Amino acid sequence: MTKFIGYRCSLCGEQYSPTDVTYTCPKDGGNLDVVLDYDLIKSKYKPEDILSRTDPSLWRFLPLLPVTPPEGNATPLHAAGGTPVFGLNRLAKRLGLTNVWLKDESRNPTASFKDRASAIVVARACEIKADVVVTASTGNAGAALAGMSAAVGQKAIIFAPRSAPQAKVAQLLVFGAKVILIDGTYDDAFDLTVKAADEFGWYCRNTGYNPFTAEGKKTAALEIWEWWKHTHQKWHEQIGIDVDHAPLTIFVSVGDGNIISGIHKGFKDLYQLGWLPRIPRLIGVQAEGSAAVSNAFHAGTETITPVAAKTLADSIAVAFPRDGVRAVRAAKDTGGTYVNVSDDEILKALTQLGTVGVFAEPAGAAAYAGLVKAAGSGLVGSEDPILVLNTGSGLKDVPAAMKAVGSAPIIEPTLEAVKQLL
Repeated sequence: MTKFIGYRCSLCGEQYSPTDVTYTCPKDGGNLDVVLDYDLIKSKYKPEDILSRTDPSLWRFLPLLPVTPPEGNATPLHAAGGTPVFGLNRLAKRLGLTNVWLKDESRNPTASFKDRASAIVVARACEIKADVVVTASTGNAGAALAGMSAAVGQKAIIFAPRSAPQAKVAQLLVFGAKVILIDGTYDDAFDLTVKAADEFGWYCRNTGYNPFTAEGKKTAALEIWEWWKHTHQKWHEQIGIDVDHAPLTIFVSVGDGNIISGIHKGFKDLYQLGWLPRIPRLIGVQAEGSAAVSNAFHAGTETITPVAAKTLADSIAVAFPRDGVRAVRAAKDTGGTYVNVSDDEILKALTQLGTVGVFAEPAGAAAYAGLVKAAGSGLVGSEDPILVLNTGSGLKDVPAAMKAVGSAPIIEPTLEAVKQLL
């Protein structure tokens, strides 16, 4: 069954066959949306065919994906996705809210959301028999590509800014990728990666450049749909809430824009198939020092003006978001908005999540910081169902965590010293 039938430019609407292009629109450089044959999918599958599957990974949504996983024994590539959702009841109560959940992407094989995109891109690389896959990354995307590539024996090269957290660089090296640190920013690494891929014939995974990255990230939306259908059913049966009048609001941290646009794409696919009656409201959260997408959204434009990105949340520190237009639309088309948070608010959110057992990296904590701000301003109602996306583990950036909580005291190993401290 050929589900993947081509691409459509997100700017001009031009359509291309699967063999016409590889990355962006030749006419205007616009990001490409992968086009699926919805009629064919609907003729062969119903929602129950997918919801009844026991595979916990993202590959249980194979009928809605444009690639197939490489054959072989189970590997980390085959284990991406399937992350848990759980309630933040105590934190919700502090905010005057009733229904708040968190989807924890730190449970992915390399501990971040980026495993979803890399699993799909590596599967595509195997299909087209790419010799080398290359990407630019501040750490998480590179670690994901390195890990997913190692799982199937694929060669990977990572360009990263020299400022990338050492824990992330360590992952790249342990997975056996060729790591090249750039004396510059993420955006410098991005541009160099594109040039190197073109020069040497490498397959480029760059976020917001390779259309298959959004296809990986949309799998989070498919999982949220699966979870929300179950939650809706429980609400309808137990307390009589009309599912059509309880839209879900999702808070997503935004850097280059590809996560929120990928999640939007997943919901749009489900809506197009007739499997989702209403697309959830998407609220993007950006660091105040790296808010190019938010600036465009609030200016009412799709023109993304670069900023001098500066934030401790390295995963969302992007001067020129490469998927900015689709990221603006993700909020606009779903009745959502953008919220900006300071680094201090991000650190505070990191510690608040820690009090309920969630260790998030700064970019993941930013989404919760956005919810705190939205709740304080009345942007969300007390009864609104809300989901926060934690995009990565706090172990990715231990120095940031230590900055949030400070150092532990050191005492002599005596009971008297304990009493004095207490």
